[in-house]
Amino acid sequence: MNKLLMSAATALIMLGTVPAQADFVGFDPATHDGSMFPSENLMAMVKAAMEVRPPRNGEQYVIGFANLQRDIPFCALVEQSILENAKAAGIEVVVADNRLDGATALTNAESFINRNVDFVIEFQTDAEFGAVIMNKMNQADIPVVAIDIPMPGAGFFGVNNPRAGFMGGSYLAQAAVARHGMEAVMNGYFIEGELPQSGPIPAMRTGGQMAGFRAALPDFPEDQILTFDSKNTLEESFTQTNNLLSRIPEGVPIMGTAINDQATTGILRAAQQDGREMITVVGLGGDEGETLANEKDFVAAVGSFPERYGNSLIPIALATLAGEELPEAVLINHTVVTPANICEFNADVACQDVKVISYDFPEDGFLAHLAALREDPSLADVQNLIPTK
Repeated sequence: MNKLLMSAATALIMLGTVPAQADFVGFDPATHDGSMFPSENLMAMVKAAMEVRPPRNGEQYVIGFANLQRDIPFCALVEQSILENAKAAGIEVVVADNRLDGATALTNAESFINRNVDFVIEFQTDAEFGAVIMNKMNQADIPVVAIDIPMPGAGFFGVNNPRAGFMGGSYLAQAAVARHGMEAVMNGYFIEGELPQSGPIPAMRTGGQMAGFRAALPDFPEDQILTFDSKNTLEESFTQTNNLLSRIPEGVPIMGTAINDQATTGILRAAQQDGREMITVVGLGGDEGETLANEKDFVAAVGSFPERYGNSLIPIALATLAGEELPEAVLINHTVVTPANICEFNADVACQDVKVISYDFPEDGFLAHLAALREDPSLADVQNLIPTK
């Protein structure tokens, strides 16, 4: 497993109308830096939770974890982190694979209910199935926390979508100008891989990428922006980008980003296969460390640090079972990971001796973007997932 080094950049931020308790056996979601708690702390959390809500099997807690898709690198790292924390806490975890499919996620949820688990960590992509799954969980009195894609009535842990997207899009624009010059970039094309099936919350990530790119290049031509449904995978992103390349003239810069690192890599691979030499991509996740370190055109990724997800998710589960008040949403504090600083976050990948841009985050543009999100009627029910700054 990739091991992240301690960094203030991985601290969590708390959103929501409900304040967290100051401390649950050392865990405060408002100040937790994302590191793993010692086993003694985790076992003390289990003991405190059991005093309030004993295990359903009378012996030990059983948590159901429905992973988005187990063979996606990001998801594999999330799963490994959850399992490591659960082992240290003395908790059993039953793992299921949602396979990027809502119907499969529903079947897995029903299996957790039949198994009589104490808690569920849900990582599923189809927003239309979220309410159905939560209805069944509520009837079974099983609390749920959702990863990255919210579900009605569940807690939320994951990406700060507006900020992460805005960072990636604005960094991409500035990097492309630094590499190719403003005149060439203004004749180039911006490609973005979206994920419409997951609903409005992940759309805030790709919308943020678009807004960040436009904030850095406000005069970029509208007809030179191309989007596609990435379906969250490298393979689909490769296929769709390959189709779009026929609409892009030879010899112009191509700027690409997407919902995650894998879909971004699909853009890069398609452009490389087509012989395009002026390609610049920025990922989201930071989990494709080798690609980031070794591909000169993969210039950065906005880090989400999936290796640390379990360090928060298991304490969140135990605090919930203990009846602690938690915020409605706990969001990751992201940072830009480049080939030059990657070893600060991923000890398995060496930092590269490369020049990186002097990145300027467009703060005014971001605040305007947040204001627009708060006015969006489709986001009226998820205002707690829109940061204030």
